[in-house]
Amino acid sequence: MSILYLMIPMGILIVVGALWAFFWAVDSGQFDDLESPSWRILLDDDTQPPAPPGQPADAETPEERQP
Repeated sequence: MSILYLMIPMGILIVVGALWAFFWAVDSGQFDDLESPSWRILLDDDTQPPAPPGQPADAETPEERQP
């Protein structure tokens, strides 16, 4: 029974710490935009370097050509 004198204050401290962390995250803007970061990686287009003069734009790169 005497362990309750230790466990109840420790539990209260953990709850207070979790609440503080939650409100800190809300105040610092962690939950402002939840959708853009997930879409940004999907909509990221890789830019291809321009083709050298005299070569069509859709030609294979030198590494992809077979001898």
